[in-house]
Amino acid sequence: MSIIARFNLPRPTAAIAALTAALVCAAAASAPAHAADAAAPISATNAWVRWLPNNLPAAGYVTLTNASDKNIELTDVTSPDYGSAMLHQTITNGSTTKMVMVDKATVPAKGSLKIAPGGYHIMLEQAAHKIAPGDTVHLKLTFSDGETLVTPFTVKSPATAK
Repeated sequence: MSIIARFNLPRPTAAIAALTAALVCAAAASAPAHAADAAAPISATNAWVRWLPNNLPAAGYVTLTNASDKNIELTDVTSPDYGSAMLHQTITNGSTTKMVMVDKATVPAKGSLKIAPGGYHIMLEQAAHKIAPGDTVHLKLTFSDGETLVTPFTVKSPATAK
């Protein structure tokens, strides 16, 4: 039975009732389901991977921005596209430069952390499938506040990577 017949409404009132019902449903659908849908404190931009040929390790770079009032640590990186993803830092001591694996990197409160060539980078090894420039790979970034970001990274050749 239609809403018009059920309540014995004249046609103009029925149209208004139907429109009101539609608006209520639309408003309910657009409301957040719960507080967890609020904007996350960490965002990722400029995510890319420097690809190397012959199954050589690749390196991932990204800028992480923290909108919260507290420092948040990047504590883990995984990827379905690589068998191994590790956070490394390039350290220069005089004329010697070396890469060291680190457990975490701090994204400062109300600030950014640039994971960029010459500093922090994400070492990616053991590609799970053929990866080439122009592809997109996904890395899952895990933070000390429990948040995770699954982030798309654009794959670039060394010639186009900047």
